[in-house]
Amino acid sequence: MVAKKAPAKKVVVKKVVVPKVVVPKVVIKKVPPPPKRFVIVKGPSQDGVSSTKEFDLKFLFAQREQLQNSRAQLVRQSARLEIEANAIIEHGEMGDVKFDDEGGEGDTMVVERERDLTLSAQALQTVIEIDEALARIKKGEYGYSSVSGLPIPKERLRALPWATELVIERAGGLGRK
Repeated sequence: MVAKKAPAKKVVVKKVVVPKVVVPKVVIKKVPPPPKRFVIVKGPSQDGVSSTKEFDLKFLFAQREQLQNSRAQLVRQSARLEIEANAIIEHGEMGDVKFDDEGGEGDTMVVERERDLTLSAQALQTVIEIDEALARIKKGEYGYSSVSGLPIPKERLRALPWATELVIERAGGLGRK
């Protein structure tokens, strides 16, 4: 005899309801592309001077000469001011100063010395800026803003040959945060 199989049990499948999770929509803001940097188109080079589309060799040679003359003058001025500041110390013996009604020299001497040292430091800072401008002339990057890359007007460069920014950038307009 053949055994009969027991009837199969019915399997009841219950649907499991998963609660919906509300995910907030992520809004992706489009970031504008960075402003295009001005492209420096280089031209011919001569005697350590690299010209560009905006600044020809004649202009750059004149600027280099003006920068070198200004540099020499500022180095001499800085040295003279430091000598004067040291002479004030030696001559006045600033440690033995009387501040009475008749004297008062000590205060004036200190002010003169500090003024000379400050002017000397400013002259040396300008010499550093001039050296950087001379290096930019060699690289073919002279006359372009360090902020935007745009050409600096020749009039500004003639007035301040070591300028690295446009007037509007220097005044806090373009490119400042």
